[in-house]
Amino acid sequence: MFGFDIVARDTSSRARAGVLHTPHGDVETPVFMPVGTQATVKTLTPTELDEIGAQIILGNTYHLYLRPGADLIAALGGLHRFMAWPRPILTDSGGFQVFSLGAAIRDGVGKIADIFPDEDRYQRGERTLSRAEIMAHIDDDGVTFKSHLDGSIHRFTPEVSLDIQHKLGADIILAFDECTSPLDDEAYTRRALQRTHRWALRCLDFEAKEGNARQALFGIVQGGAYRSLREESAQFMAGLPFAGYAIGGSLGRSKRDMHAILEWTIAILPEEKPRHLLGIGEIDDIFACIERGIDMFDCVTPTRWGRNGAVLVSPATYRAEKEGQGEGHTAQRLNIHAAKYAADLSPLDPSCSCYTCRTFSRAYLHHLFAARELLGYRLLTLHNVFFMVSLMRDIRRAISNGTFAALRDGYFKS
Repeated sequence: MFGFDIVARDTSSRARAGVLHTPHGDVETPVFMPVGTQATVKTLTPTELDEIGAQIILGNTYHLYLRPGADLIAALGGLHRFMAWPRPILTDSGGFQVFSLGAAIRDGVGKIADIFPDEDRYQRGERTLSRAEIMAHIDDDGVTFKSHLDGSIHRFTPEVSLDIQHKLGADIILAFDECTSPLDDEAYTRRALQRTHRWALRCLDFEAKEGNARQALFGIVQGGAYRSLREESAQFMAGLPFAGYAIGGSLGRSKRDMHAILEWTIAILPEEKPRHLLGIGEIDDIFACIERGIDMFDCVTPTRWGRNGAVLVSPATYRAEKEGQGEGHTAQRLNIHAAKYAADLSPLDPSCSCYTCRTFSRAYLHHLFAARELLGYRLLTLHNVFFMVSLMRDIRRAISNGTFAALRDGYFKS
């Protein structure tokens, strides 16, 4: 039911184009999957996602377990039917949410803010936390945590995580792991790695006993920013019969660390199996990680940025804005809140063919955000997801015709 074929390779890097075969259809890679945390990609309908060209989305095991519950979703026909999404779904294991409730609170770090503490724009400064206590506690058997909804106590083990994912019915499911902090030392990271490896074996044993043939189980490589641990984890996972591999946990204190981690890891993972980088999705990261051999991405940034007025744009549009006067642009994005857009009748991005850009002006979208109208959040989210889907399509085409480096350079030349 599940397979992966490599159909083209870039001659100057590890970038490759492929096809994932799943029970709910094929997925062309490299691919970016919008995040549907609670059985919805925020503000967008499944029909809109399909029309945009989204091939696969991510659902969140932790959130769907708490609300509305995996048993209810199973009784109602599974996640695909529940949310009326006919295409493939990947569910995470809940491991990152455990990190968010535990080490992330302790250290003031996370996937979106402060994932790379040494990067200038991610400087941590003084932390202000809304919760004074750690909400998750890890032991060798699993994790006990408090619900962020009502404070009730719950427990995840590898078997519980997979049982939930079976009930949700995703096409691709992830082994339960411990996600570490970029501030964890090598000794603790090693203990966490050994725990993740034991949990991986338990996940495979659980799958074998369940006889589950309709879902592809991916293992997760951990090890923080420590080369020996990343290589040890990649070797261990590569020796196990997973359908694919995700790279997770701490990716270091800077993007330079992340690139090194990928190079250490991907050199060891099986060439014929897909590789998913968890929680990364900025444009520069997409290019840097694809050229190092990543096939799959998920991230909330396009949807979160859209709801906050940040607009992804093409290199030509970004450069034109950057060379103009006034504020309103940063890191390949426009800020629709900027006053200079209040009377701007041009589309968000003249080179974009999404519904938002075909139909509405920057002035109108600026007004919607000033008035806090919900339509504004939808229209910018639609544009950003369309942008990411189109970017990945362009990348796949460039890998196939030998122009990947030129496409990359077109985004980042000064």
